[in-house]
Amino acid sequence: MRTLCCIAVALFSLAAANDGKDYGIPNWKCDAEVMKRSKMVPESVHSLRFADIDVIAALGDSLTKTQLSDSIVNGLYEPLINDINTRRLAMTAGLSSVECTPIDAFSNRRTAANGAGAEVNDPVAVLIQYRGLAFGIGGDKSLDEHVTLANILRKFNPNLFGYSTGTGSANVWKTAKLNAAIPGAESSDLVGQANDLIRRMKEHPEVDIKNQWKLVHIFIGGNDMCDWCDYPDVVSDQHFRDNIGKAVQILKDNLPKTIVVLVGMLDLSLLRKIDKGKYFCDKLHTFECPCEQELNFPDDDISAECKKYMTAEQELMDGRFDTTDDFTLVIQPFFEEINSPPMTPDGEPDLSFFAPDCFHFSAYGHAVVAKTLWNNIVQPVGLKDRYANLTDLSPTLACPDKLCPFIRTTKNSVDCAPYMTPVGN
Repeated sequence: MRTLCCIAVALFSLAAANDGKDYGIPNWKCDAEVMKRSKMVPESVHSLRFADIDVIAALGDSLTKTQLSDSIVNGLYEPLINDINTRRLAMTAGLSSVECTPIDAFSNRRTAANGAGAEVNDPVAVLIQYRGLAFGIGGDKSLDEHVTLANILRKFNPNLFGYSTGTGSANVWKTAKLNAAIPGAESSDLVGQANDLIRRMKEHPEVDIKNQWKLVHIFIGGNDMCDWCDYPDVVSDQHFRDNIGKAVQILKDNLPKTIVVLVGMLDLSLLRKIDKGKYFCDKLHTFECPCEQELNFPDDDISAECKKYMTAEQELMDGRFDTTDDFTLVIQPFFEEINSPPMTPDGEPDLSFFAPDCFHFSAYGHAVVAKTLWNNIVQPVGLKDRYANLTDLSPTLACPDKLCPFIRTTKNSVDCAPYMTPVGN
């Protein structure tokens, strides 16, 4: 059995250059009128102001396989660690004589290999679920220090409930709250997560399912695509669409006064541009995303299959979830046309955007993605950006349109006038 210390040394010597930086937007505010709640709790989701949202929740994955931690614990990384130590350990001054502590005590534990927010001096943190930093539902820090969708919504409603804090797994209420996402999940797991989320809401005394407006954020698909080259029929774009649709239908049947925000699929071909020449990341992706390492699955094919997923997601906005006034689904497509990672001024991938495995987002990466997600949300359906320049931070964090101060939906994006309601004091 390899040892935790040796893994840490290998990770440290080869990790991506995440310098621990973060990204916040100090003193952000919008016009006072668009920051207010509605005078009366809205009956229509198409009249939903941002301050009307009382509860935030999430379903999805962490953009990686849980096999990362299982592989380490079960010794499957031994060849990789041995090779890493041979190649690079000598380059890590002062570490060649470190005595390593056996991790046999951890051999029966299954930890999720999330890594979001792992800093350069904490490489083993690639194994930790940093739920409080997640771009959709994280509630660590404030918007001044770290951008997340939840932190932005707290500017509108300081009493927002359900956001995650700290580190921990989905079954730890103190950390996860209403974040039911599980690292390694595929779209087929969303039904289970949806039922788990409904249970959490029904059981918690601070959630009034019938009367409070809820926003459920979903991000899924990376793990489906990582299995595509081995199981194309099982994880086809049609199955991907149907799996998401089943989960959203369960939410619709059980959660009145809910808007679902689905972040569109990410083109995973960009992974190859990130790990090129990065020995540890390249080898680690063999476990995290086998298809990314499949030589018979070229970049163009990966991209094409991801595009099929994107198209299939869009089919869910055909009106099937607009049959009642108290529920809808809106897709945020800002990832759709991105096929290159953020870059540094010298033209290299900006590794500060990623955790040490070159796969998950770092704290900084989560914050930049959160800003882009928010700007997509305030844009009308049909006019949403399908490309986000994750390198350029100059665009401002947008404010809701005073002429249509609601979360934009298929209906209020066509004509907002029928949905205008009085604002509160």
